[in-house]
Amino acid sequence: MTKNERLLLQKEKLYEMKSFDRVEAGSGVKYFAGIDEVGRGPLAGPVVAAAVILPDDFDIPGINDSKKLSEKKREELFDKIKESAVDYAFGIVDNHEIDEINILQATKKAMKTAVESLKTQPELLLIDAVYLEEISIPQKSFIKGDEKSLSVAAASIMAKVTRDRMMVEYAGVYPEYAFEKNKGYGTKAHYEGIEKAGITPIHRKTFLKKILISEENSENGK
Repeated sequence: MTKNERLLLQKEKLYEMKSFDRVEAGSGVKYFAGIDEVGRGPLAGPVVAAAVILPDDFDIPGINDSKKLSEKKREELFDKIKESAVDYAFGIVDNHEIDEINILQATKKAMKTAVESLKTQPELLLIDAVYLEEISIPQKSFIKGDEKSLSVAAASIMAKVTRDRMMVEYAGVYPEYAFEKNKGYGTKAHYEGIEKAGITPIHRKTFLKKILISEENSENGK
């Protein structure tokens, strides 16, 4: 595929996702926010959510579900979204609170925090796969929203880059686990790090019950 062909496909995708948002928002809504999170599955680190309000004339091609983009492309789009957005905000819930309230509730709390941190009040929320019970703003939830909605995809990119940068910083503090590569997910290198060095203060203990029980049994001579 040539560069021009790739750009044409990206522009078509941009138009398609913008149209989805506008249809879902309706003609009477000026400001709507896309909401998405990253970090539900990792063994370590926080869950991070982003809320993004894009202008009607947003025309930067290449926006897509963050998982389908390269790290370089995400970083590039992160800066462009920040520059162009009407508003954006983040919500972060750490591993300790994830252990206390469970990952679903932590995800909802991160999303709620992101929405409440916006300076511009949205009239509608477009959310990827989650419904927020404690928010009075009208909302719509979509399965695979980050593939359909431009605003949700933008939020996905913002959340992903923010969390990845956090995990790279943690890699400097805890170098045994290859966090700079796996971002806290359960890769072979990550499990090998746990086996050699144990768990860190950023690990989610509720995600590592089998390992913790095994360690406890070993200490007790079972």
